[in-house]
Amino acid sequence: MLENIELLCHSSIKIKEEKVIYIDPFKIDKNYNDADIIFITHDHYDHYSEEDIEKIRKEDTIIIVPKAMFEKVLKNGFNKENIIEVIPNRKYKVEKIRFETVLAYNINKQFHPKENAWVGYVIELNGIKYYIAGDTDITEENKKVECDIALVPVGGTYTMNFKEAAELVNEIKPKIAVPTHYGSVVGKKEDAINFIKLLSAEIEGKILMK
Repeated sequence: MLENIELLCHSSIKIKEEKVIYIDPFKIDKNYNDADIIFITHDHYDHYSEEDIEKIRKEDTIIIVPKAMFEKVLKNGFNKENIIEVIPNRKYKVEKIRFETVLAYNINKQFHPKENAWVGYVIELNGIKYYIAGDTDITEENKKVECDIALVPVGGTYTMNFKEAAELVNEIKPKIAVPTHYGSVVGKKEDAINFIKLLSAEIEGKILMK
């Protein structure tokens, strides 16, 4: 189930199915200009990087962003018809791909306020549901997520730490769990290793960061 997915850096994810999909592109190493769809969880520099978006976008690339980011993306040169605004806890469809948004926010920190309406995504591709959590703590919303593969932040400071991430994953019970949000801005590879050690036996933990 992981053969078509790459964790490029930090929380930057690439999925290649019928479409080439990026989530929160960051520190892209060269110009690929191959993105059919870009999903953005929120507008912090390590998740919404205009420099990195330029390296992957094409003329007809669709970008999906939280509603408050619409004007920012428009100023960045995207055509209005290629921008999809989303709000939390809704279901959408784009290019025959179904996805839903999950409210992503901090419980005991000030970095990602609930009122900003930032999101994670559950993206369905060929019958597999990928949950990309975004920057979040454990919340009532993400404890209800149903998915096959969960990509969750483990670095702490701005998001869940590895213990909290494992607690969430053990509750929502995906088939596979992948740690993200470490090794660059915050968090170490040890956080990813320790996260996997805490997973329930029926959940496969995978480190994808090179």
